[in-house]
Amino acid sequence: MSEKVNVQGYYEYMKTPWGKLFYELAWHNIECQGKRILDFGSGFGYTANHFAKNNEVIAVEPNEEMIESRFSENDYQQINGDLNVLKQMPGESFDMIICHNVLEYIDEREELLQEFSRLLNRDGFISIIKHNKAGKIMQKAVFEYSVDEAMKLLDNENVDSVNFGTINEYDDYELEEYSHQRLKIENIYGLRMFFGLQRNEFKSSDEWLENMYKLECKAENINEFRDIAFFHHIILRQ
Repeated sequence: MSEKVNVQGYYEYMKTPWGKLFYELAWHNIECQGKRILDFGSGFGYTANHFAKNNEVIAVEPNEEMIESRFSENDYQQINGDLNVLKQMPGESFDMIICHNVLEYIDEREELLQEFSRLLNRDGFISIIKHNKAGKIMQKAVFEYSVDEAMKLLDNENVDSVNFGTINEYDDYELEEYSHQRLKIENIYGLRMFFGLQRNEFKSSDEWLENMYKLECKAENINEFRDIAFFHHIILRQ
């Protein structure tokens, strides 16, 4: 990730009701106990900290500023590093690998997916969250009133995220190609199908959070809604 990260902006996003909802929705499909987990691109360690309550977690993050502000209520190993750190780890080391909102911002996708395949044990799985172009177009056109950026996406041009720079698009099934077909997609869940299209002033109550969580969970495997989700949560296995 070569572009400068807006660390403070993302930290503030995580504290919003919709930021918290994103993580709750990401976690509910990958809950596990007693496992060894790699969180690559761990950011502030919010996910690593969550899973460290009941698992052994190793978190790898290249941005030192994010590590300095990381969540650490639960015990996990935090490493400041990148792909080169993974190359030093023994094969079949992990039961689960987490890589959320990372691949859009790096060039070494093929190399990284092959390392994930090497590090994953035979019964393990990988959790990847990525942007979904159709959902982004809906967000730009409906919520942000940014028709120009929606048109750019329709023309297969890239646009910038608020906090992390240019989002370099890729299709879901390219993940299998990056791994040289060693990894196969088991499931694709829609994430942020609805709540990103509502005005933020409606999102402050606990009732909103509870009801929207239920709605998103109920629709996450329905093709029509999954196709327009802002994110796709993808589970891969060997």
